[in-house]
Amino acid sequence: MTTKVQMKDIVNLAKNRWFVYAGSEIYGWLANAWDYGPYGSLLKENIKNLWIKQFVQKRTDMVLLDAAILMNPQTWVASGHVGWFSDPLIDDKNTKERFRADKLLEDLIEKLDDAENYLKEKYGVANLVPESWSLELQTKVMREEKVLNPNTGEPWDWSDAKQFNLMFKTSQWVTDDSSSTIYLRPETAQWIFVDFPNVLRTSRKKVPFGVAQVGKAFRNEITPGNFIFRTREFEQMEIEYFVEPGKDLEAHAEWKEACMNFLTNTLWIKKENLRLRDHEQDELSHYSNATTDIEYKYPFGFGELWGIADRTDFDLKAHMAESKQDMSYFDPVTNKKYIPYVIEPSVWLTRLLLATMLDAYTIDEENNRTYLKFEPRVAPIKVAILPVVKKIWGLAKEVYSQVSDEFMCEYDEVGSIGKRYARMDEIWVPFCVTIDSNNYDEGNVTVRHRDSMEQKIVKISELNEWLRERLK
Repeated sequence: MTTKVQMKDIVNLAKNRWFVYAGSEIYGWLANAWDYGPYGSLLKENIKNLWIKQFVQKRTDMVLLDAAILMNPQTWVASGHVGWFSDPLIDDKNTKERFRADKLLEDLIEKLDDAENYLKEKYGVANLVPESWSLELQTKVMREEKVLNPNTGEPWDWSDAKQFNLMFKTSQWVTDDSSSTIYLRPETAQWIFVDFPNVLRTSRKKVPFGVAQVGKAFRNEITPGNFIFRTREFEQMEIEYFVEPGKDLEAHAEWKEACMNFLTNTLWIKKENLRLRDHEQDELSHYSNATTDIEYKYPFGFGELWGIADRTDFDLKAHMAESKQDMSYFDPVTNKKYIPYVIEPSVWLTRLLLATMLDAYTIDEENNRTYLKFEPRVAPIKVAILPVVKKIWGLAKEVYSQVSDEFMCEYDEVGSIGKRYARMDEIWVPFCVTIDSNNYDEGNVTVRHRDSMEQKIVKISELNEWLRERLK
């Protein structure tokens, strides 16, 4: 068996097997907009619920928040998003296309021989992280190295690089002027900081404790792409974990381990497809003591999957200064008052779904089948009910009603049993329950396991319990 997969394989499977569709497809699609179909929606919900179970339900030091998408615009002034939440944008004057200059420069660095010495000697570059270079330096390197348009391969004619704010603007009230401008949130974290006093008061939690949130976020990305890897609309799962200053690096290390364990032990993502990358000092955000990315090996190479950042006390202090509200914490044990430091594990739910699908993609050459080998708890459909002949469709639906009371099920009565098995295998249904007249008359059904393809006779009265033991 092999799990080697190209992005086009997942895109085709996702569309043909009800996972992800192109948005507004009948109108020619809206670029970079994706709809999650019947199976994709269930897969996304399963991943989200497993995350909540692992990091909220099973912990005594966590609570859950579900905040509004729109906020008072002063929030984004305090957080710095109005001023610095931007990417370096550069235009090809010939085609009018826009690109992220830092990403084009990263591609250039990969192609250069001895890039570190070459860039240092020619441009005085101190590091190989273009995002940290000045706009003037990015423009100079783009032009002097004759970086080509990646879409056309045509000769370069680059504009000056400039900062492009990634927040989507909209208006409230009935007028459309600057006084009515508000923003679609580019992240879910700021709500947790703004609600920190409320959570502290109502939950009666003591530091260290955390607040988790899952929700939609929006970023006007310059160059989205790679299917659902980078999109303008996405879902984030974020935690802000509040700790005493001085204990933040220890907590940061603990959350790195916890996030990695979730990926490998809950979602069954292979360890060889994951790696930890600590940010160098010169690429850290201005508010960060330490940041680590868990990167996944996508078909296009390693890319960010989960970020774990030590945000220090930057956010709470910023909101306290802007709002004039006290954001400090009083420790009843030590009688000390302080602004907590914050550890932020943040992952895109949609990106996690992509990694889960890529990792589960399996080609079984011996049995001539391709399927998604999801961990049973992750699989969108747990059980398929497959009547063998038409005359027992009614009886099969009674079994469906019994099993679906506990598990997400699929009912399929169309086609040969072999083709129906193949359909269920492809979307990784762990168990297929086939029903024929003889077995049903004796109070039995046949259960087929997807991985081994072994079949077992199980009593209908014991079917839910039998499945429960294997799907827990």
